[in-house]
Amino acid sequence: MRIAKIEGAFGVLACVDLPAEAGGALHRLPITHRILLENLLRQGGEAARAGRADLLAWLERGRSEAAITFSPSRILMHDTTCGPALVDIATMRDVLAAAGGDPTRLNPDRPVATSTDHSLAVDFAGVGDAAARNMARELERNGERYRFMKWASGAVDGFRVFPPGSGIMHTINMERLATVVARETRDDVPWAVPDTLVGTDSHTPMINALGVLGWGVGGLEAEGAMFRVPVSLRIPEVVGVRLTGALGPGATATDLALVVTERLRKLGVAGEFVEFFGPGVGSLSVGQRSVAANMAPEYGASTGFFPIDARTLDYLRITGRDAPQIELVEAYARRLGLWRTPELEPRYTETIEIDLSVLTPSVAGPRRPQDRLELAAVPAALAPALAGVAPAGPGGPPADAVAIAAIASCTNTTDLGLLVAAGLVARKARTLGLAPPAWVRASLTPGSPATRRRLERVGLLEDLEALGFSIAGYGCATCIGNSGPLPAVIEQAMAKRGLKPIAVLSGNRNFPGRVHAQVDNALLASPALVVAYALAGRAALDIASDPIGHGPGGEVVRLADLWPAADEVEAFVRLAADPGDVAEAYDAAEASPAWAALSAPEAARFPWDPSSTYLRPPPFVRQESGVIAPGSMRARILLALGDDVTTDHISPAGAIPAASEAGRWLVAHGADPADLNVYASRRGNWEVMVRGLFTNRTLKNLLGEGLAPGWTFDPDGQPAPAWTAAQRYGALGAPLVIVAGERYGTGSSRDWAAKGVQLLGVRAVLARSFERIHRSNLVGMGVAPLRMPEGWRPETLGLTATDHIEIDWDLDALAPRASIAIRILRADGTVLEGQATALVETQAEIALLRAGGMIPSILRRALDRL
Repeated sequence: MRIAKIEGAFGVLACVDLPAEAGGALHRLPITHRILLENLLRQGGEAARAGRADLLAWLERGRSEAAITFSPSRILMHDTTCGPALVDIATMRDVLAAAGGDPTRLNPDRPVATSTDHSLAVDFAGVGDAAARNMARELERNGERYRFMKWASGAVDGFRVFPPGSGIMHTINMERLATVVARETRDDVPWAVPDTLVGTDSHTPMINALGVLGWGVGGLEAEGAMFRVPVSLRIPEVVGVRLTGALGPGATATDLALVVTERLRKLGVAGEFVEFFGPGVGSLSVGQRSVAANMAPEYGASTGFFPIDARTLDYLRITGRDAPQIELVEAYARRLGLWRTPELEPRYTETIEIDLSVLTPSVAGPRRPQDRLELAAVPAALAPALAGVAPAGPGGPPADAVAIAAIASCTNTTDLGLLVAAGLVARKARTLGLAPPAWVRASLTPGSPATRRRLERVGLLEDLEALGFSIAGYGCATCIGNSGPLPAVIEQAMAKRGLKPIAVLSGNRNFPGRVHAQVDNALLASPALVVAYALAGRAALDIASDPIGHGPGGEVVRLADLWPAADEVEAFVRLAADPGDVAEAYDAAEASPAWAALSAPEAARFPWDPSSTYLRPPPFVRQESGVIAPGSMRARILLALGDDVTTDHISPAGAIPAASEAGRWLVAHGADPADLNVYASRRGNWEVMVRGLFTNRTLKNLLGEGLAPGWTFDPDGQPAPAWTAAQRYGALGAPLVIVAGERYGTGSSRDWAAKGVQLLGVRAVLARSFERIHRSNLVGMGVAPLRMPEGWRPETLGLTATDHIEIDWDLDALAPRASIAIRILRADGTVLEGQATALVETQAEIALLRAGGMIPSILRRALDRL
């Protein structure tokens, strides 16, 4: 590895001489691959030499079957993914101690930062003290979990917790954590290296907006990375998105993100890296870039990367980074060839072009984020949801009533310009005497506590509050399904008239039941459009041209009367932002008196409470039953499912119904049936999580007609909850498989969607296609992801509970993407044969399948060091 030096106010730092290592090929490599190359070279050894050759050879075709390793600088988590990981670590410490080892030696080898953002619920909205009241409920509900996290922050080295109220993890990462260029010491020499990470949330790529390479992984892969198990990946294909022009009047960063999502899903992106380039990139602020980068999982990508340039430096200044660090970022990026120039045109696998100047306001929905709609097309898209709804009485909510209007999520609240635009729409509406109807539940849950300071500085928070958009807290809230109760008038209309409520939110996902368990239709929109739809109180209108409301004198008000000009937004953004906001707001949040007062154990090993309904050591840390048996496998089918089964379908995050299997277990163990909290808060309790699997009310098990969600057939052919049936199959020693359609596991990077199926006794999932992170999570739990033979579809196979699936595999001889013979054995003696594909990408993944998953591998390494 050749070494260079850079020098400035930041000192003298060594760095990889990337131009010397890559030679003339450097300018042809995508920026993301340049960062991967630098990372490989620092790892050293034969793997680095081979990886360098493979990365440079990638240029020939823009594709490669070769695998490389990636060693991130740090790990990012949130409370509902760090919780299960900490439960695993605490249990591994117990196992280590039982074997005679020192439990304090089991610590992450890389720094881990975790936010406390995913369980915040909008119990109170539309009132000035909503944030304080929701925070009180948050600590009341989740105090046990938070004490556990606080224990970890003291007992586990390198583990940092951002307490409740600190904001959403991706915004914290952008504003507080990211350095863009990091420092490390190697052999007592100070080095400059790219700031890189993996995060246990699918929207981790938002940090790509800063030129920081990071992507979402499952909790299991993150646990491995914590303990210096390198992330193994096939050299990614890279889709280049060439941007030209600049956003025109009325268009926002949200519109760009929705167009990118639409275009790349149509292209069939599934796990590739996406890199933005072209002259139009320079017209976008980092805040605007963050919206497009954030939605990488929605367009099927691992990343949505924007290289470092002058806009990056502007963002670092406005968020209070110090001058020497900003100087280092520029010097390093220029020296290593990581700096974006307008003429930059690397080699990409595929390229698409988007002209920013032709984009117009749009929304996506009503059930998938890739289904972009021109505003005039919204009524037709919502028409099926309105069929059969009885007419409203005087003053009642119409058939297309907007029940939830939420300015929410890191996706669209990290860009200050989008919030300012929403505030200006609210100001103009307020001036004209408009307000949302009573059936609209409005809320504002931004990603950063600095937001309040910025909006208050220019008086826009008052205008938003006047329309019901009071800050209800700093967390994921509505975007993750913690939207609180529907208005009573809406619930009455649902019961009496068959109303199907509609949500409009500035989030990233709108799968049925995602935003609220009773909401199947939701529109994704910019914050300014969320305000406009709230004012209209209706969704099935052309909001660009139809009347939104009427002034006190009866005058018609349309969107054009409310929409701010681009220069007006820019002027308010300049007035609203102050570089001191970030440090002051986060310092105040991290000094939370409520967090400081929270008691936590101080022992090296966590003292489990046998009566706890939140924290229980999981059996998969201690057992070997998850290891796939050698030789061919004859399995029973637990579930047969269709297309677009999301991780929300597999492992829910929302409220736990008292009448559910999980709810009954909780009530039987002393929980209050009136307040069982949400599944996301119970992820430290495997008993609850495994009973909640596949219970989404829209999910259909194709093994039989009339099966309730979450139910299947037991070995006697009787209907039973999946968990109950799985226990009986397990007692018989029968391995299980799940059969599914296209895009299995899309959505959140929810490791319980894999942990749960492993606990059910599932050894393989046979699907038409898999979403990237969930595929990795399955491998991390020792569950084999298999692509179904060509021409097979779960809807047409006519599968029954009496069928068996026989899989011919030899894990000792398995190769990445190997063909595997598979047979369906019918009860009538007929056999259907085909060739499935093992969707394992590297030898490292095959080793995980052999070992039974990531956790047994980590534990064995720790035990070997005794």
